[in-house]
Amino acid sequence: MADAGTPGHGPLAGVRVVELAGIGPGPFAAMLLADLGADVVRVDRPGGSGLAGNPEYDITNRNKRSVIVDLKSEDGAGTVLDLAARADILIEGYRPGVAERLGVGPESCHARNPGLVYGRMTGWGQQGPLAQRAGHDIAYIALTGTLGMIGAPDGPPAVPANLLGDFAGGSLYLVVGVLAALHHARATGTGQVVDAAIVDGSSHLAAMIHAMLAAGRWQDRRAANLLDGGCPFYGTYETADGGYMAVGALEQQFYEEFVELLGIGDRAPARKDVARWGELRETVAARFRTRTRDEWTAVFEGSDACVAPVLSLREAPGHPHLAARGTFTDFGGITQPAPAPRFSTTPTTVRSGPAQPGADTAAVARDWDIPGLLKDDG
Repeated sequence: MADAGTPGHGPLAGVRVVELAGIGPGPFAAMLLADLGADVVRVDRPGGSGLAGNPEYDITNRNKRSVIVDLKSEDGAGTVLDLAARADILIEGYRPGVAERLGVGPESCHARNPGLVYGRMTGWGQQGPLAQRAGHDIAYIALTGTLGMIGAPDGPPAVPANLLGDFAGGSLYLVVGVLAALHHARATGTGQVVDAAIVDGSSHLAAMIHAMLAAGRWQDRRAANLLDGGCPFYGTYETADGGYMAVGALEQQFYEEFVELLGIGDRAPARKDVARWGELRETVAARFRTRTRDEWTAVFEGSDACVAPVLSLREAPGHPHLAARGTFTDFGGITQPAPAPRFSTTPTTVRSGPAQPGADTAAVARDWDIPGLLKDDG
């Protein structure tokens, strides 16, 4: 096991990243870069973020190093600019204009390092009528039409935690953006600003749905379509013990295997008869309620019926397939998802636990040759 000061292994080994501490999608994006081997230095503020939670458990800060810089102090901005001058990528998640007011905006950073990729993570984006408004994941995905697609037709939209906006529409698009810009910077020597807005990314995620809508293959309402729970052979069903099974038997051959193993092959309405989907759903639901989740799991084990048990967060790491692949790992007493994706030549790993605020100041000051960090920290 490597300590926090050991250079990363992975395809981004040798890439230096400065993360101006924030919450949610920014730290997760920086964690992805750190998992891929980048040397990520998180610039924490004195006193922390003010949010509840023990930093020892914040795995979005794994594989990183932390320094403390007071950006409101006389030397704070200069210290961050020293870091930016030695970095390949900088990530910030402030409201538009805040980084500029603090003296660490793109113009100031590029004056010190023209090849820097400056990644900006926001909900609403850098421009537009809502750019200065506060917000969270749920509001961003609500405005894009994405939230409105999810849930039962006779109830409110279902909230998909903050996975769809913050992390899928936000973090992943920021990482794609800064890596694409890094490729350009290394080819040309010219850095640029990457404006990653959750409203943009969340909208982009629905590209296929918009295509289906335009083609007349998607109804603009919940639970009325093939992939949104409207289809009786693509959804979830309660079992006798209060568990759930997930069914995704879309293709004909998978559907045939599904109804046979479920035991309704002789009485299931034709799958293409949309007028009888309600009847089919009731038949499937009634059958699933006759056995427990584990019993149905055993029935469908090894089949191509595309049926799986709905597991909890604590159950998932113990599933035989995920355990065999090492999808989850234990590090520092915390069970957590392992780095993804996987690389044949430059494998990744969890090298260190969550970076503790300011714990790596001396090491970063030495490795990045920034003695001023010690002054700001002290």
